[in-house]
Formats: sequence, C-alpha cells, structure tokens
Amino acid sequence: MCVVSDRNESIVKAVSRIYNIPHYACTFHHLWKNVKTLYKKSHDSLSEVVKNYLELAGYDKWARVYAPVDRGTVMTSNIAECINACLVEARELPIYDFLEEIRQMFGRWNFKNHTSASNTFTKLCGKAQEMLAELSLRMTVVATSNYVHSVRHEGETFIVCLEKKTCTSRRFQVDEIPCSHAWAVLKKKFLDPEPYCSDLYKPNTLLVTYANAINPLPDRKDWNVPAYVENEIVKPPKFKKLPGRPPKKLRDKTYSELYGKKNKNSCSTCGQKGHNRRSCRNGPRTE
Repeated sequence: MCVVSDRNESIVKAVSRIYNIPHYACTFHHLWKNVKTLYKKSHDSLSEVVKNYLELAGYDKWARVYAPVDRGTVMTSNIAECINACLVEARELPIYDFLEEIRQMFGRWNFKNHTSASNTFTKLCGKAQEMLAELSLRMTVVATSNYVHSVRHEGETFIVCLEKKTCTSRRFQVDEIPCSHAWAVLKKKFLDPEPYCSDLYKPNTLLVTYANAINPLPDRKDWNVPAYVENEIVKPPKFKKLPGRPPKKLRDKTYSELYGKKNKNSCSTCGQKGHNRRSCRNGPRTE
C-alpha cells in the first residue's frame, strides 16, 4: 500500500508517521508543474538544473523502478482531482446532503465496476488485456534452457526467465505482466500468458474488489439516533472571509489538457498553416 499526492509537507508527515506507508509524488501534474514553473526560462543549463531538482526530490518518489513497494502504474493523484470535480456543486449542500451525494456517487461507481467485471470474459481485465494485445514486436529469441531465453531487439540483448518471471529490462518485475521481451518468448513457445500475469489483472480479483455493495441509508424518520446526539445543537463554525479573490473550485487541468495538440491557423492568402495573411511571404494560392 502507498499514497500518491502532491509534496505537501503535512501529507508527507501524516503518511510516514501515522500510516507508516511509502509516499510518492504525483509526477505528471504536480512534479512536472513545479519544473515548468521554476525553470520556465530556456537556457543552456536547463537540463542540468532539472536533473538536480529531480535528484533532490528523490528517485524513489517519482520513479517506479526505485520504489520500495510495487506501486503499479499509478503515477498521479488525478483520481482524487476527478472526484473533487464531480463534487463541485455538492459542496454547497448541508453536511448530511453532501455526504449522501458522496455515498450515492461511490455506490453508482461500485456497482458499475462490479457489473463490468462480471461481463469480462477475457483472461485479463481491460487495460492489461490491451497491453498484451499491443505487444507484437519482431524479436529474435534464443533458448538457453526451458526457462531462460535471450531476446535480441534493436541491437540490445535482454535475458528473460519465465520461472522467476523476470527480464533484464525490469518491466516484467515492475508491472507484473509480461513485457514485450517476455511476450516474444511466450509466443515462440506457444504458452498462455495468463500464468505469468499478476492476479491483480484478472477479472476474479476485480469482482472481489467491488463485491461489497455500498448500501443506501433508511429514511431519516427511521434512524435510531441517541438522545444526546439528537438534542445537541450544532452551531456553524466561525468563519472569516479572507481578502482577495476566492479560490477556484474546479480542478487544475493537466499539462496535456493545457498544452496538447492545437489546431494551427490557416493563412487566407496562401492557404498554408502556421501563420496568417499579415505575416505571409508566399504568393496567393491558385484555385
């Protein structure tokens, strides 16, 4: 078990002292955002300062290969950001209604995922099955024993051991699913990849994950509330409005959402993309 979040000191302390589990930095959004903010000016030593910054952050905090526990493919805290985005309107509700919105939302998601797992008839779940389907690279496989093989690919040699489920590329060990080199060995030997995949990728495990339903609450009049709780008057917390503009309620967009591929403008004079008619140095287009 581990926690992936931003590098807020309070979160880091709570994870290490109270829960005693590893903490990792959200690489794609928070760590990359820090790099873009701190080193946005382009200069010759940019790569060196970024390298020093990432070293200072700690390889084990953002690189899976250095992680002390298997963290799977989860590299960001985007799931929490998405949940926050789904609850933007619910935040304005009273506390009971707000918690009920959360319960209903997770109940819907839990049932949807359980239904999806029940209707999965492949040996592995969606993304894992797609990962194997995409591994169709041509490689040269030479057997050393029944389990150990050398795999030649793009000028490099990798050693795969099916018995220990390892590859010198380390992808087999980290992902716990056959990497492209191990997949080449399995295809050559006509072996089923399922025994070489972690149970975490299989539908039965997913079914167990979502087996417990999130049950609805009865009507308020049917609640068995102790008298000391029912008679207690809860006053609103003391609140002081802070100066300045209130913070945004929507989640921050990821780097790919902000700086993804954009459509380039077309010049009305020559018809080419990347500039407009004012900066055009080409002749008019011919019909």
